[in-house]
Amino acid sequence: MAVVPVLRAATREDVPRIAALMRSSVLELFPRYHDERETASAADHLTVPDTVLIDDGTYFVHEAAGDVVACGGWSKRGKLFIGAEASPDDARPLDPATEPARVRAVFVRGDWTRRGLARSILDRCAAAARDEGFRSLRLLSTLPGEALYRAYGFRELDRLEVPMPDGVVLSGVEMEFTL
Repeated sequence: MAVVPVLRAATREDVPRIAALMRSSVLELFPRYHDERETASAADHLTVPDTVLIDDGTYFVHEAAGDVVACGGWSKRGKLFIGAEASPDDARPLDPATEPARVRAVFVRGDWTRRGLARSILDRCAAAARDEGFRSLRLLSTLPGEALYRAYGFRELDRLEVPMPDGVVLSGVEMEFTL
């Protein structure tokens, strides 16, 4: 019988497994879109779980047989993406009437892709943000995630060059989804 992953809110105890999943996902997927230096930078700077989302109850994991096989969440705070330099705006609560909620750090383990796990996380994020009065979701997609978000219904707002703390610049796509 196949193991069925369970979607649940992430806890602080999940942080090491979330970090490991993020890192393995970057190391597996980024080389298809980025060179060695960009992949290494992404593995260092985009794979640190944001515990604020966990504490807010807006970050989720799919767990299967004790393993975290997918993760992702949303935020009602100003920070747009993980790996960014700290900004005074990061912790600012967003105004649901005038600002979009953020989708943050969606990752799926390579052997669990194409099973609807990321889509179910996005569904949970959209429903929760809608329940809190938000009218849209915004995210900054890495190149490996762009196809997923387009298929879900996000539309491109802009192509950006995103500097990492080590000076490496990654290409990203700012996208939005109307709730």
